[in-house]
Amino acid sequence: MPSEDNEKLNKIEDLKKRLSSKSYQPPRGERYDFTYHAPKEVPEAWQSSDSSKGLGRKVLARSSVFKKIFIYSIIFFVLACGYAGYMFFDGGNTVSNNNIDISILGNSFASGGEELPLVVSITNKNSSALQSVDLVVEYPKGSSENGSTDNTERFRQSIGDIPAGSVHNENIKVTLFGEQGSTRDIKVSIEYRVQGSNAIFVKEKDYAVSINSSPINLSVDAPDTITPNQEVTLNIKEVLNATSPSQGLLLKVDYPVGFQFESANPAPSYGNNAWSLGSLSPGAEEDISITGKMVDVFADEQKNFKISSGSQSANDNSSIDVVFDSVAHLITISKPFISAQLYINGQYASEYAAPSSQPISAEIHWANNLYTKIDDLQIVAKVSGNALNRKTINVLDGFYNSVDDTITWDKNFKNGFAEVNPGDSGSVTFTVSPLTSSLGQIITNPVINVDVSISGKQPLEGEAVNQLKSSESKTVNIISDVNLAAKALYYSGAFTNTGPIPPKSAEETTYTVVWDVSNTSNSISNAKVSATLPPWVRFVGQTSPSTENVTYNDSTKTITWNVGSIDKGAGIVGPGREVSFQIGFTPSLSQVGTSPVLVNDATLTGHDDFADTDVTVNKNSLSTRLPNDALFPPNGDRVVE
Repeated sequence: MPSEDNEKLNKIEDLKKRLSSKSYQPPRGERYDFTYHAPKEVPEAWQSSDSSKGLGRKVLARSSVFKKIFIYSIIFFVLACGYAGYMFFDGGNTVSNNNIDISILGNSFASGGEELPLVVSITNKNSSALQSVDLVVEYPKGSSENGSTDNTERFRQSIGDIPAGSVHNENIKVTLFGEQGSTRDIKVSIEYRVQGSNAIFVKEKDYAVSINSSPINLSVDAPDTITPNQEVTLNIKEVLNATSPSQGLLLKVDYPVGFQFESANPAPSYGNNAWSLGSLSPGAEEDISITGKMVDVFADEQKNFKISSGSQSANDNSSIDVVFDSVAHLITISKPFISAQLYINGQYASEYAAPSSQPISAEIHWANNLYTKIDDLQIVAKVSGNALNRKTINVLDGFYNSVDDTITWDKNFKNGFAEVNPGDSGSVTFTVSPLTSSLGQIITNPVINVDVSISGKQPLEGEAVNQLKSSESKTVNIISDVNLAAKALYYSGAFTNTGPIPPKSAEETTYTVVWDVSNTSNSISNAKVSATLPPWVRFVGQTSPSTENVTYNDSTKTITWNVGSIDKGAGIVGPGREVSFQIGFTPSLSQVGTSPVLVNDATLTGHDDFADTDVTVNKNSLSTRLPNDALFPPNGDRVVE
């Protein structure tokens, strides 16, 4: 082993010597197969070639083109600047709006309704003429400031040409309307053309005029504060200030929501808010008084009455064409010192609808809203109306006086009314039943009115007292008593019926069904009656009279009678409405011994036009038992086998 190791070490040493020797040449068998390239000589300086010369020529050519474009651009820019400078300083034949002046000479104050003369001066400072010049003047016709085009007066006046450097004066007259102290803007403009152009150019000028007096002076005398449901009167005065008579004048009042018109002196010419004043002479005066109530309002609300006067519209006599003057009056709703609110059948509203067949329950809620006590509190309810049944009035803790139909609650009947402390409240009640229409007597548009007033005394210093009072009114419209009658017949009626009586299983028996409607006091619109048929009944298809509109829906088995309108008194003082139709009934063995239903429950629906409420009447189903047929035998209703 040692000899082998020595031998290996000798070989390694020998290999190192050969590798480090400069004269060592490796055997050819151990050479790698690399490609041999002969060395090339590198020149000492750059040399030109044909391809580089061509590339240089291309670069020079492109540079020359860009240089020419740049030079041309500079030349064009210099020429453009020169032309612009020439046009700016010299002006040539062009026209500029800045070289046109419009001045308006005249009084800046005017009386409403009077002609205002003005002088419009047009100065042309251009070096060219203004051609085909038109003067256009616009100004508001009336005192309305809503910007509507319908409130604008316009006129156009042809002037012709205005030479260069000249001044043209034009005289105009305008008539302005408005409230004293208001301002009206007059817009003056000229439309012109220039030589060589079809375009129309415009130059405008505004001129403000203050109205130092109105042709009509309106004033309103009315309270600034009222309580809910308190009667209020507006006294309106109109005076003509113009120096010449005015014709076709109209005064109109726009009422706020919640105002209930009651009367006016003189009576309105159109509706309840427009008065035709006709022709007024200078200095003439017209007075109008309007009375009403603020209902369904609440404390701290503000209600605005707007009064306008002007020329009457030719298209609508109840409208103002040109407003000469207008005023507004603001009323604030305050909380009453003592209040009484009337509830009808548990509801609080200005109007109610109540059925004629049920008593009406009235409840008055009262309250002391002061920070001091009130003595001798008294509540009075006056009941009236063509539907009042005086015999049915029932009062709790009060007294009904049939002489004047008043119900009184005071310290004589109600404990605690002698002295009411601050913040105290309570209620009093009564009931009343409406009159119903009877045979030969119809109550048209039946109503019951309840006017409630509450009063008391507020002690002041010493022996002085302040009388307090508040009121409220309600109207109860009585709903018309609409009736629906339904019956089934076999031996009588509009049709001849067939089949066994009593009905027999597996055999069809036909019946005649009659629907009849009647109505008392109010007209009913959009009325219809409908009912469904059970599965064992079919609709034969015959109806009488043929003029009545009866339809049948086979998928829902619904029969509908479109009644339409039912006149008041129908079936009472005049003929009623009736329709008949025929059905067929085929019993089953399972129905033997029973009286099956022929027509399910019927329902009448419609709208009471006076009470402004929907009405609904239900009628029970009809069976094979026919109590309305005089010839119908006993036990003829039960199915046999």
